[in-house]
Amino acid sequence: MATAGQAQPAVVLVRPQMGENIGAAARAMLNFGLTDMRLVDPRDGWPNPRAVAMASGAAGQVLDRARVFPTLADAMADVDFAFATTARGRELTKPVHTPATAMDAARAMTAEGRRVALIFGPERAGLENDDVARANAIVTVPVNPDFPSLNLAQAVLLMGYEWGRDSLPAEPAPRIRTPGGEAPATRLEVERLADHWEERLTEARFFFPPDKAPAMRLTVRNLWSRMGLTRGDVQIFHGILRQLTWSGTGKPRQDKTASGHPAQD
Repeated sequence: MATAGQAQPAVVLVRPQMGENIGAAARAMLNFGLTDMRLVDPRDGWPNPRAVAMASGAAGQVLDRARVFPTLADAMADVDFAFATTARGRELTKPVHTPATAMDAARAMTAEGRRVALIFGPERAGLENDDVARANAIVTVPVNPDFPSLNLAQAVLLMGYEWGRDSLPAEPAPRIRTPGGEAPATRLEVERLADHWEERLTEARFFFPPDKAPAMRLTVRNLWSRMGLTRGDVQIFHGILRQLTWSGTGKPRQDKTASGHPAQD
């Protein structure tokens, strides 16, 4: 498991072509706490304003710290173990990992004080065999074999996620999102809603035949209690039922809802 004080993998982009992709890769890195970006011979030079624009906000710090090297060998001078991300390299004998197994190994190595690098190739053709030959192992993502190509930032994101997943919050977001000020319905409000619907459904002879009526009532009652209703939901359901059961002139019923407002179409 990665910790705050633990060394992290270096992300090495070999001959990246578009500033936008470098910036997007920086965003993907920072999502999972990676900040060591190394650029090998970027096509459009460095710094690149398009990379800065794409990095958007805080991810600019990754670009500010990025280092540029003329060759991959230079970029890897302090690296103990390197993973090359590629769907190629069949001509070379190398251990092959998925992103998950690669990052499991990376966490173990960094915990021992070893320096790890993740190598990504240029957008158009990926890493060349000369690049892959300098890596210790290959990482291949199990994707659709009819379309195995990944965008540079997508590949960085996948590796970053697998690196950081054990240190991510167990619950990254609430299970239910509600607007500010929206309160859950009280048990009494739900009971009154259930009573209202049961009364109207009884009048409509919904609970039929008589021998099945008790089980049907129980099922409907249970439905309301498990829905997780808000007070606004309760008001809406009361209003819907009033409107459905109105049998007057065909005009909207003017009964007031629980909120005090007329029930309108």
